[in-house]
Amino acid sequence: MAAKTLPFDRPLIDRIISDHPTPFVLYHEDGIRQRVRDLTAAFAWNEGFQQYFAVKATPNPHIVALMAEEGSGADCSSVAELITCERLGITGHDVMFTSNNTTTEEFAIAARIGAIINLDTPHHIDQLLQLEQMPEMVSFRFNPGPERQGNVIIGDPKEAKFGCTREQIFEGYARCAELGVTRFGLHAMVVSNELNVDALLQTAEMLFDLAIQIHEQTGVAVECINLGGGIGVAYRPEQEEIDIAEFGRGVQALYEAKLTPSALPPVRLMMENGRAMTGPFGFLITEVINQKTSYKNYVGVDACMSNLMRPGMYGAYHHISVLGKEDAPAEQTVDVVGSLCENNDKFSIDRELPKTEVGDILVIHDAGAHGHSMGFQYNGRLRSAEILFSDAGEVREIRRAETFEDYFATVDFDSVKCSRDQTAQAL
Repeated sequence: MAAKTLPFDRPLIDRIISDHPTPFVLYHEDGIRQRVRDLTAAFAWNEGFQQYFAVKATPNPHIVALMAEEGSGADCSSVAELITCERLGITGHDVMFTSNNTTTEEFAIAARIGAIINLDTPHHIDQLLQLEQMPEMVSFRFNPGPERQGNVIIGDPKEAKFGCTREQIFEGYARCAELGVTRFGLHAMVVSNELNVDALLQTAEMLFDLAIQIHEQTGVAVECINLGGGIGVAYRPEQEEIDIAEFGRGVQALYEAKLTPSALPPVRLMMENGRAMTGPFGFLITEVINQKTSYKNYVGVDACMSNLMRPGMYGAYHHISVLGKEDAPAEQTVDVVGSLCENNDKFSIDRELPKTEVGDILVIHDAGAHGHSMGFQYNGRLRSAEILFSDAGEVREIRRAETFEDYFATVDFDSVKCSRDQTAQAL
């Protein structure tokens, strides 16, 4: 079994466990900060470039604030995410609201904080007209349909519920211009978790060409282009992370070849990465609580797919280390499982691991995005704590673990008991 490096050691984990029982998610602050800096540096050639952290990936206010400290804006897709940003003081064009199946009330909240509103369809223009005033900046999300192939996560663009057709894009910009909107953006998200630079560059090239065509056909000059997210995570030890600097140079070459000689004024570029910013820097820490052999060998841990849904939902690979045995040879082939009443509650299937014992600590890697955020409470499982640590040894609890009082907080047991008593009396 190939090893993945860990930015912490056993004494740190033991210190944390003494105050925070497993399972919990542990985030590496220095790694997250450096990732934002690397991406910003790769696009330093583009004046005004900004990374907009996809809040849905890791919607912890402490993480969102950390991103903002490094100059990141916020990509929001829900009211809760907008409120998070508003409470943190992240407003105006530092926020981009990209939603679908959206209500007028949701648009009103986005407009209240001054966000760039990124429309999924021209039909939403009628909803914007119901606001007190049209937003200062409007963007449209382009879905290339048969013009492009998505990847395994995004799927076939023709089957995606997101975005506008090419004809709708031109229609939307023309109508907004007629209604008095003067500032415009453009956006697409065609691939996700992509480790191939060429696939990401195809999106940039597509959007640069489209921006030129929009200007030629409607007179609208987009001032910012959101290249989407899509930068992937090397989940498997044998995979290589994308070269962010190489990607930045590739986009620069396309920009200079297409946009620089066009009639468009300088265009500010944006990205909305979430997974790549926090994914590799989050670790699900869980303890082995049972071992079982039937038709297969099972290692049971105290986490379950409510802590990390991706393996059970997508069959996604997450590397697993046995803390203290990272360099030990594999001696067993096991399914690592949680305790939900669902057979897909598995972190791995037929995974080769060193010999484990009850009490061992497992580290599930690359769990910093779309992990805790996708948690749920089936079987009454409680959401775990989130903890941030730094290379300097500082440890901060940034979300406490839920309690059963939290779980039952929205239920009035007194009224349930009263109804039962009344039913018994009636009988």
